[in-house]
Amino acid sequence: MIERIAELRDEAEAAIGAAGTSAELEELRVRYLGRKAELPNVLRGIATLAPEERGPTGKAANQARQALEALIARRGEQLAGGELEERLRADVVDVTLPGAPPQPVGRLHLLTATRREIEDVFLGLGFRIAEGPEVETVYYNFDALNHAPTHPARDRMDTFYVAGRDDVVLRTHTSPMQIRTMEAHPPPLYVIVPGRVYRRDSDATHTPQFHQIEGLAVDVDITLTDLKGTLLAFARAIFGPDREVRLRPHFFPFTEPSVEVDVSCFMEHRAGTRCRVCKDTGWVEILGSGMVDPNVFSYVSEYGYDPERVQGFAFGMGIERIAMLKHGVPDLRLLYDNDVRFLEQFG
Repeated sequence: MIERIAELRDEAEAAIGAAGTSAELEELRVRYLGRKAELPNVLRGIATLAPEERGPTGKAANQARQALEALIARRGEQLAGGELEERLRADVVDVTLPGAPPQPVGRLHLLTATRREIEDVFLGLGFRIAEGPEVETVYYNFDALNHAPTHPARDRMDTFYVAGRDDVVLRTHTSPMQIRTMEAHPPPLYVIVPGRVYRRDSDATHTPQFHQIEGLAVDVDITLTDLKGTLLAFARAIFGPDREVRLRPHFFPFTEPSVEVDVSCFMEHRAGTRCRVCKDTGWVEILGSGMVDPNVFSYVSEYGYDPERVQGFAFGMGIERIAMLKHGVPDLRLLYDNDVRFLEQFG
């Protein structure tokens, strides 16, 4: 048996030394050291030999296996180095050849493009941009915004509360930044706040996560006329220069008076066909707004916001709603399905 082991070792060493490629070397490894090879089978059959043969045979077989493994490793390194050199010589790039056609760099998502468009409008009107936390305290999200303790928005069926906490929520609107910004900056103040917000809604026009842009202006002698003029400029920049806006009485806890804002319909109306956007009313609701309630200023009066001296207006809009109206998107969920066929329309 020992003589056969020596023959296998000599045969394998000669074959390994003559291997010309890594693929050939792998074939030899399997042939001489694989599970079905003769040398490993010798080792597995040691127990069947006579007791006096087991020691010398096992030692010879192990020495042969270890020697072949080391030889294969050294030869593999040699072949790999040579093959790398060959690939480097073959893969030389001719820099004088014309370049490949440039690949498209992609495009902004419709929501991102709409957000930036809205931001550009208000930056042009003298507002600045602020951002705040999406995980918010009940104080900033509700209390300081004049929400009564029994307000429906505080219900757990409407708001995401952080597990184990009654005072921490995923913000339901970007309005908490009204308070945070007034705490950080004295009047006059003109700011918009874009960002994600969260509510327990999910249907064709609502999702649990969506995007809002909040606006706040605080100065002396601010009136409802200033609010209307600002939103008229916004509506004409987004929906076209011929648009008009109207204000309808409404209620929001943190504004008084509060108004819903409609823009004149921007769709072409044809006789005998009902407008899918305005339902032939001629007006489309786009956002909510109003004059800042003096109770809100009372939470930041020590920062210079004396309700007897300053006034302000606030507004909030859904970015998804503006995008859907402007581009005729029928279902809010299309904005989140990541269907390239849909998204490519808005390059």
